[in-house]
Amino acid sequence: MPSFLCLPEELLLLIFSYLDPPALGRLGRTCRRLYHVTSRDAVWRKLARECINTGFTIQGTDTVPGIPVKERLKVSQNWKRGRCLKETPLKWRRNLMPWIQLDDDVLYLSQAEDIRSYQLRPDNNGFHRRPLSVFSGHREDVCRFVISSSHIVSGGGDGKIALHKIHSTISLQFTAHEQDVNCIDCQEGVIVSGSRDRTAKVWSLSSGRLGQCLHTIQTDDRVWSIAISPLISSFVTGTACCDHISPLRIWSLESGQLVSCLGTDFRRGAGVLDVSYETPFTLLSCGYDTFIRYWDLRSSTRKCVIEWEEPHDSALYCLQSDGNQMIASGSSYYGVVRLWDKRATRCLQTFSLSSPTSSPVYCLRFSTTHLYAALASALHVLDFTSTDFRNKR
Repeated sequence: MPSFLCLPEELLLLIFSYLDPPALGRLGRTCRRLYHVTSRDAVWRKLARECINTGFTIQGTDTVPGIPVKERLKVSQNWKRGRCLKETPLKWRRNLMPWIQLDDDVLYLSQAEDIRSYQLRPDNNGFHRRPLSVFSGHREDVCRFVISSSHIVSGGGDGKIALHKIHSTISLQFTAHEQDVNCIDCQEGVIVSGSRDRTAKVWSLSSGRLGQCLHTIQTDDRVWSIAISPLISSFVTGTACCDHISPLRIWSLESGQLVSCLGTDFRRGAGVLDVSYETPFTLLSCGYDTFIRYWDLRSSTRKCVIEWEEPHDSALYCLQSDGNQMIASGSSYYGVVRLWDKRATRCLQTFSLSSPTSSPVYCLRFSTTHLYAALASALHVLDFTSTDFRNKR
């Protein structure tokens, strides 16, 4: 046996940490011992943090334990190169503005007044077409909803907020706004909602105060998007930007007072359609001005540090980050989904899901293997796990 193979496994792992993926792959094909060592997660973990959508976050957290890191890196290469299979598992007869959420192995989809849940298959082979559950409670279409602590919290065009217990038929509705509840978020017993009536409201979910309004905030503009900080100390509103007011503002959850405005150079009508906290101190936003913006919220800066422009000058309806290097965005025309690498200024990949007809991507969500996009008349799925790409874009 060569002396190299007699080295302790800890030293072999250290040596292999300097190799790139092709070299590690070739090394693993030389003998059984090296195959065993090069298959260890410790060999690939450092590489995975530098790749897109492998399940590792900025803080180094692994969000999908149990799946070998080496296998996730293989799928990551499919994301980077745009290699996937397209499917349209669900269609509906009339145009809607659907919203979706992923929660472990269940996909939730709003269709008109209802929210339906679908079980994802464990073998990465789509999902069951028959819904697990149907949650009703609104008299008009559901605008947005979130999953929080085994509850679905939704806002509708009827001005109401509905709460549904996921594993029960128990539900509760209460009138929240005078017009559509365009956006909603919920964390640790607190709901925040935003409406066309130019207000944002903070609601209690605690026992004995359920549905009680804690604060009513006059935003002087229609509220299109909203998100609670991971620290549960403040929340951000994204408004229509029609009155020369910054469309991104941060408010205190405790007092309802304005904490800060983000940006001063937005042009009139540059409304913010989606916002998302990546960490307690970083925020992503997108909207009608065709830019994705990355904000540093530390008190010493509070400014946009990076921005990416949609190349076809289309409004951006939605976005999601993998918490590390990748962002996915949905455009307003032809169901265009773009993948972005934060380390580059140009988009990484583009997928058109509704050509030749045109529809916005109202919402998108992705896991490490699939991307789900909700358009006006259908749900589209991109599968990045398959090795057969004859039907790729």
